[in-house]
Amino acid sequence: MLEKLKDAHERGPFDGQFLIAMPQLAESDFERTVIYICAHSNEGAMGFIINRAQTVSLPDVLKQLNLVTDETASADDLDDFPVLSGGPVEPGRGFVLHSDDYLSDSSIPVSDDLLLTGTLDVLRSVAKGRGPARAALILGYAGWAPGQLEAEVANNDWLTSPAVEDLVFDCAFDSKYDRALLAMGVRASSLSTNFGHA
Repeated sequence: MLEKLKDAHERGPFDGQFLIAMPQLAESDFERTVIYICAHSNEGAMGFIINRAQTVSLPDVLKQLNLVTDETASADDLDDFPVLSGGPVEPGRGFVLHSDDYLSDSSIPVSDDLLLTGTLDVLRSVAKGRGPARAALILGYAGWAPGQLEAEVANNDWLTSPAVEDLVFDCAFDSKYDRALLAMGVRASSLSTNFGHA
């Protein structure tokens, strides 16, 4: 899906933005979520929830994929590597969102500083301690049909703001929603369904 969205348009208005869930999304899959939009075009949009951790660790994933070798970094080095629940679409599909110091033939730029790689090569590099300086493994994604995201933003379902790279990769998941709002100068307690857009 990402390739199709990226080919359709160079940069969409929500590329590289955070979507921050408004209160009316309570009791939905997106309650109190922060989503990093990595592709937006007239073909639709794709992003990743960045404040929900998976129940598995990176060492667990590497074992499941048979990527553990004699060269594998110690579990202590890999335990802090974020593994995220990226969204309800294709939850078994994995992506690595990472800094631009790692590049493979399958890496796709999603912003000036971040790339997305969906192959096992990047995980092999991470396992050997030769991966990108900053990265997160993301399982699943959030997707929108053409015009759907624009309609949801117009309906005040989401606040939008420029993404903060430090928030994308940090592991303090429980406070990430409030910190994303504070980066906009907004407190969660001040949100209502009538709040405007940044």
